[in-house]
Amino acid sequence: MIDPKDMEHCREAIRHGSYSFHAASRLLPSDVRDSALALYAFCRCADDAVDEGDDMVGAVLTLQDRLDLVYQGKPLNTPTDRAFAAMVEMHDMPRELPEALLEGFAWDAQARRYETLSGVIDYSARVASAVGAMMTVLMGVRDPHALARACDLGVAMQLTNIARDVGEDARARRIYLPLEWFDNVGLSVDAFFAEPLPTPQIRRMVKRLLAEAERLYIRSEAGIPALPLKARPGIYAARFVYAGIGGEVRRNGHDSISMRATTSKGQKVGWLGQSILRSGVSMIMPQSAVLFAAPLPEVAFLVNAAADRTGDLGWGPGRFGAALEAVAQLRAQETAVRTVAE
Repeated sequence: MIDPKDMEHCREAIRHGSYSFHAASRLLPSDVRDSALALYAFCRCADDAVDEGDDMVGAVLTLQDRLDLVYQGKPLNTPTDRAFAAMVEMHDMPRELPEALLEGFAWDAQARRYETLSGVIDYSARVASAVGAMMTVLMGVRDPHALARACDLGVAMQLTNIARDVGEDARARRIYLPLEWFDNVGLSVDAFFAEPLPTPQIRRMVKRLLAEAERLYIRSEAGIPALPLKARPGIYAARFVYAGIGGEVRRNGHDSISMRATTSKGQKVGWLGQSILRSGVSMIMPQSAVLFAAPLPEVAFLVNAAADRTGDLGWGPGRFGAALEAVAQLRAQETAVRTVAE
């Protein structure tokens, strides 16, 4: 069980750090909500440590050490780590899932760029779908089809984030749009960094990314009725709130460089109400055949890690490979630097 004082710390961290998730979490049942807040507080803390510090490599390596301690049952003596460790124990959380998240952070520390949309989805699988898979597990659901749709939702949300933050990322000399899209229009990424403008070419890239996100939002909905009824409003809310951000980007003419899409409190309240309605409708609607669609190839490793399997799922091992090769590379690089310094 999560200590109440640690739980209150997690609530405050999410209340101030992620208003969208905090709003959606209010629709989750209490037994799921506390575990979800503990999960998101750890993920938020990890994300902030990587994004806001001066030493991204060191931050990722520290996070790996913290995760090792969590799975040894000896978490750091902080509210966030203690709450996360309790959540892991309560729900028998497969270690591959949080490790996938850290692998995504390691890719950020390496400033990876992605040649294709599939590469961007590979990244999104780690930094977003891994969280979706963990959320599904803590709801007590390990059905592979429900997990696949949860991973769809995670990718959709991350693609929305990328589309919204193109300008902010460019000013920090980061790029998450597929590099081949730049090649196809004869645009240099370095030239874009030098003068990030909402040109027609960039707007078309944002539009294309949001179209892929919308396809996955729609596909993900087939998995929500496979979740416990009391958990459905919160997941519908997350789907509508994040898709709403994409809607604002569209209303801005797909310009996410000179302006940043935001949603109002009134809009969020409306989406929360819509979520409750859709949850009720889900009780009487027939099951969608989309539920049984194979997972995206890029997320199959997450589904395989989290699912209860009585036999081969037939989806292959996915692209996980060596569990945290990127983190191992970072550790080797840091060791080499220290050796030279000495």
